[in-house]
Amino acid sequence: MFNSWRELIQTEFMAYNFVTLRKDLLAGLTVAAVALPLALAYGVAAGVDAAAGLVTGIVAGILVGFLGGAPASVSGPTGGLAAVIAVFAVQFGMQGVWMIGLISGVLLILMGVFRLGRLVTLMPTPAIAGYTSGVAIIIAVSQIDNALGIRTPSAGSTWQKAVQYFQIDISPNWSAVLLTLLVVGIMIIWPRFSIIADKIPGSLAAIIIAKLVFLGVGLDVPTIGDIPRSILLEDRFGGGEIVWTDFLRYIFPAITVTVLVSIESLLCGALAENQTGRRPSNEVELTAQGIANLVVPFFGGIAASAALSRTAVNLRAEGQTRVSPIVHGLVLLLIVLVLAPIIGRVPLSALAGVLIMTAWRMNQWARLRFYFSKRLKHAIIPFLATVLVSVFFSLTQAIFIGIVLCIVAFALQMGTIQSLWDGSDLVESSADNHHYRVHGPIFFGASRRLLELVEANSPADADIVLSLAESPLLDATGIEMLQELRSRQSSGGGSFRLTNLAPRVESMLKRSGSLAGMV
Repeated sequence: MFNSWRELIQTEFMAYNFVTLRKDLLAGLTVAAVALPLALAYGVAAGVDAAAGLVTGIVAGILVGFLGGAPASVSGPTGGLAAVIAVFAVQFGMQGVWMIGLISGVLLILMGVFRLGRLVTLMPTPAIAGYTSGVAIIIAVSQIDNALGIRTPSAGSTWQKAVQYFQIDISPNWSAVLLTLLVVGIMIIWPRFSIIADKIPGSLAAIIIAKLVFLGVGLDVPTIGDIPRSILLEDRFGGGEIVWTDFLRYIFPAITVTVLVSIESLLCGALAENQTGRRPSNEVELTAQGIANLVVPFFGGIAASAALSRTAVNLRAEGQTRVSPIVHGLVLLLIVLVLAPIIGRVPLSALAGVLIMTAWRMNQWARLRFYFSKRLKHAIIPFLATVLVSVFFSLTQAIFIGIVLCIVAFALQMGTIQSLWDGSDLVESSADNHHYRVHGPIFFGASRRLLELVEANSPADADIVLSLAESPLLDATGIEMLQELRSRQSSGGGSFRLTNLAPRVESMLKRSGSLAGMV
């Protein structure tokens, strides 16, 4: 692992010079401007506080920037992680959140050491799209309180929280509502002013304008509150609070966090590779993410991963090496040390506006239009199921259900096996000779269908020949089905034979001891 990281460093800085350094410094400053409002907002969205989001951005940004396997990737808190952490914070409290982060860190390191990053690339995109949309809904609903300037009781699910607003009397703080709408409006129109938008991100501009309005008019709205001038928060994991009897409760939440961090980090690596042409090391990247998630709780932060939006900004700003993500983290640290009192006076309703717009933009709209316009049922059903489970139950359950449904949809598609009866292919054609040409894999999703087709068209005393030239795969269920057909024909006075076997199919039959009686 160390050798892989060292090779990355050597390749990365082989031709490093002052021009490259200047680009990295400017890119780091640009990314920090984007990351500041998002780190604050994601800390609030996670149900913790803005300071925890900032600390996560600093520690993860610097650590993964230095140790990572995808040099242009920028790490910190993300929307997807904030949504799941908010749920875990309600269920387990902050001690549980930190324990989940620590376990996830260990799992990520193990994935890196044993080179399991490839498994993440097998994640079906409908499940990822559904999960992302579910996260967007959860973030948006979680910010209704801040947008209205009120406080309502916590709820067991996003659906229960949404229904709650129609069951209780609400007295909105209209100043907070106006600030939220102001931020949303600025973020919508800001990209149209390309000259300014290229230099100042819309989210930062919206928060600055909202804060000026808040101070100028003297609005009475809730603010972030005190932000310490330190990255060692008073409320942090100390190590002595571990309750080992609760360890098993944290396993599945930790797996959820691990999957999310892996997906986002490897997607960022792929994005950086497309832009720079430099191949990342997935194993080194996952190990670095694991180390960061092991360290962050001891500073009071939350789970972190590579962030697509910040990585994209870094690439657009011509960030060349891992220096730019490290600079981004150092700039955030400087802001905390110098500007903490000013940041503490930012209205929560302004952050709510940033998060609502972020939630809208999180949805993979192009992919969803493709699914629905083309009526791809095998993609639409897992997508909708994942979204609904996210909203009505939990994100932990949603991602696993989405994956299972994608697998089922795939099995059903593969199960549309074709078996064509064509007696003319036989040298001796007669009513008792039934020749089937099978198209498609003979596995658990298709075996029963093939058995039913043969039984419906061929009596037990017929001589059956199955041509498997276009059947590339055979599993245990398929072998048992073939044995059942052979037994049926043998007991009925007919015969059963296989021809044109693909090498893998023939090998499987040999291993099962069935080949001799079927060819």
